[in-house]
Amino acid sequence: MSDPELKARLAERFREVNGDHPMTAADDAYVTAWFTDLEDLCRAAGRDTGRVRRLMLDGRLPLPAYLRSDGAEMVPSDLFGLADQAGGVDALEEWFLAHWDDQTTAKQEWGSYLSGQYVCLRSVTPRTIRYKDALVTAIEAAPQEPDAGTPAWNHRLHALIDELDALEPPFTAYDRLRFGGPVSRDRCIDAMRARYPRPA
Repeated sequence: MSDPELKARLAERFREVNGDHPMTAADDAYVTAWFTDLEDLCRAAGRDTGRVRRLMLDGRLPLPAYLRSDGAEMVPSDLFGLADQAGGVDALEEWFLAHWDDQTTAKQEWGSYLSGQYVCLRSVTPRTIRYKDALVTAIEAAPQEPDAGTPAWNHRLHALIDELDALEPPFTAYDRLRFGGPVSRDRCIDAMRARYPRPA
C-alpha cells in the first residue's frame, strides 16, 4: 500500500477501536500539547513513516493515541521507547509479556497497549501500567478500610491519590466519549479529593 493508503487504513482501524467521535478545538489543543504528530516523530527519529504505520496495522506497535481533526496521527513522544528497550520491534511482545507472572493478564495488557488507549499514563511502560492498576485498586478500596475517616487513613489516601496524579495526564473530553464515561482521573483523583478533603 502507498503511504496515503496506509494512513487511511490506520485511521479506519483507529475508529474501529475508539468509535467515531468528533474532536473539538479544545481536544485538538490538548493532544497537540501532550502528544506528537507521528510524521514529525518519525522524521526526527529517522524512521520510515510507512513502515511504522504497517507495524501498527500488524499489531506490533501501538495504534495512535488520537486522530486530530486535521487527520494527524498523534502518538506519545516515547512511542519507540519500549521497542528500543526490548531490543527491537521483533522482541517487544515477548519482553512486554515477561513483566507479568500471569500470562492471561499479560496478554490482556499487551492488547490494551497495542490499542493506543493507554492515554491514562504520561509514560506507558509495564512498570507504570502495573503501578497505576495497583493505585486505582487501593484508592477504590480505601473507603472500606477499617480505619476509614481517621487522620492516618486520610493521609494514606491522599498519598495514593498524589501518586496517581503524578502518573496521569489531565485527559480531554474526547476520552470520556470513547471510554463511555468518567475516566480514572475523574473517579480516583478528582472525585476522591472532593469526597475526602485533605486536612488543612
